[in-house]
Amino acid sequence: MNKPYAESCEQNRGPILAILRLYLRDRYTLLEIGSGTGQHAVYFAPEFPHLLWQTSDLTDNHAGIRQWIAEADCPNALDPIALDVNQPDWPEPGYEAVFSANTAHIMDWDSVQAMFAGVGRVLNPGGVFLLYGPFNYGGKYTSESNARFDHWLKRRDPQSGIRNFDDLDRLAVAAGMELLADHPMPANNRTLVWHKPAD
Repeated sequence: MNKPYAESCEQNRGPILAILRLYLRDRYTLLEIGSGTGQHAVYFAPEFPHLLWQTSDLTDNHAGIRQWIAEADCPNALDPIALDVNQPDWPEPGYEAVFSANTAHIMDWDSVQAMFAGVGRVLNPGGVFLLYGPFNYGGKYTSESNARFDHWLKRRDPQSGIRNFDDLDRLAVAAGMELLADHPMPANNRTLVWHKPAD
């Protein structure tokens, strides 16, 4: 089996790493939602050797993720666990960080809601949720390229599409989180960071 490969992971990993360095220095457990090919995990995890990077995805993607992890020989990148955001049995709480890249716009809205609710359950007080991707503000696209991308997404799946920041922030608040930062990224993307206040 050939390893899966996503060009976008190679293009965005450097800028994302710069943001992760701001938030993961003192974290020891991280859940990645939607690990996809596994490329992000094997690039980021060695940069934080103190942190256990738990990959997750639908079971169909596990073989590819395992291939990347096995070839990287990175002991703190953990083999994937099965996670469909809509499933009731999420991992046990106890993560100090949750990271997800390019997921909210390929899910339907019910799944986005389920993801935020699940993150709120598994995240420790004081933990952070970092979400990377394109987002709209005030219901408007931030660029022509994002508008074209959104139209392409909706042609492929009418239930998908670039999400509005305010809608996501409301989901975060409902899940017990508060916005910490909104980082501009290359190619008209952002990294949104919420934190769960400590008790």
